[in-house]
Amino acid sequence: MDQSGAPTPTPPSQGDTVPSREKVIGRGLAWVATWSGRLVLVTLAAIVVGLIIKYTWTILFPVVLALVLATVLAPVSKLLRERLRVPGGLAAAGTLIGFLGVFVVAGFLIAPSVAGQSGDIVKSTNAGLQKLQDYVQGLDFVSSAQIDNGLQKLQEQISGSASSIASGVLTGVSAVTNGLITLIITLILTFLFLKDGRRFLPWLRRLAGPRAGGHLQEVGNRSWRTLGGFIRTQALVSLIDAVLIGTALLFVGVPLAVPLAVLTFFAGFIPIVGAVVAGFIAVLVALVSNGLTGAIIILVVILLVQQLEGNVLSPWLQSKSMQLQPAVVLLSVTLGSTLFGITGAFLAVPVVAVVAVVLRYLDDVVEDKSTPGDNPPYLAGGPSGDEPDASTRQGEDELTRAQRDPDDDRAVDDGEDDHPTAPAVS
Repeated sequence: MDQSGAPTPTPPSQGDTVPSREKVIGRGLAWVATWSGRLVLVTLAAIVVGLIIKYTWTILFPVVLALVLATVLAPVSKLLRERLRVPGGLAAAGTLIGFLGVFVVAGFLIAPSVAGQSGDIVKSTNAGLQKLQDYVQGLDFVSSAQIDNGLQKLQEQISGSASSIASGVLTGVSAVTNGLITLIITLILTFLFLKDGRRFLPWLRRLAGPRAGGHLQEVGNRSWRTLGGFIRTQALVSLIDAVLIGTALLFVGVPLAVPLAVLTFFAGFIPIVGAVVAGFIAVLVALVSNGLTGAIIILVVILLVQQLEGNVLSPWLQSKSMQLQPAVVLLSVTLGSTLFGITGAFLAVPVVAVVAVVLRYLDDVVEDKSTPGDNPPYLAGGPSGDEPDASTRQGEDELTRAQRDPDDDRAVDDGEDDHPTAPAVS
């Protein structure tokens, strides 16, 4: 220690010599090579997973769609099961039947309006086309003979495409059949998820063990909450859009106002793209039936509603459920629609939201592992020989009771969250 009281630095020993430039560069290159190899392996694994999903999409689609429906219907099923003491199977069946009943009733209410006003739409369309033809004929550079010649060529082209049209009809019939099969499988899976889905994560945790099982259960809990929050929030935003746009359509006197409002509601579940498509259809119907003034009014209302949704409703309501940037949402919808069509566009944002949950969880794991102090139980994870913790034993006890008595609602307590899992690991 010197006169000022500061400790005297210890001179470096011969074993602590400063590494040469070659060693520093070599270590840096080794680090880059190691992480490059890992990134290549991760990329290859992602490509393999993507190919598996692509070729098994017919099987995976009903499962994913059933999970989405289960997140919407789980609170109702839980209410029947816990508050009214309805057995699990009857609660799931009643919830699913009630959900289908809503669609049937809505169809019966909308069908007369569509049937009664579709004729007016056709007449307005024909009148608009006739006005367009008269306007074009009034121009100097297009003659009536040229228009008739163009229409005749169009008719000949349609007649020559009879075989293609017939093939398209058969393809459409096959698509409808596949759609019905997918719908039936989805409904069956939804019923099973509502009835027994809450017992899945305790079983998975017991199967994987306390170390990996804790991670799987926590990721499952977070993903379920995020997915359910997204669906319910998007439903609320879509309902507000449908009410506002439907009111404007009724005020202007546009035919099919109620069906167009319903279309706006369902299109709202496809972020960004769905609203644009539904708005375009509404403006087109207004243009055909009410003229240019009515179409401009509807267009202005739709733009105002979209601004309200994009700048106020969605950021406010979805800030806690998704936490995704608008660019990520747009790119995910575009990629989903390109790979899997309209179903991919519908499921793109929920899937990306779940992926974001997994990435955030991994970030939490890295942060907690690299920070001194006690880690949460689901992050600590002891060796395979460690004694299971209290939450693991609780999940195993719940699973055992569920196996002894499948209708015993005490087998699994959902806690405060409406998701089909055991209580979150605390």
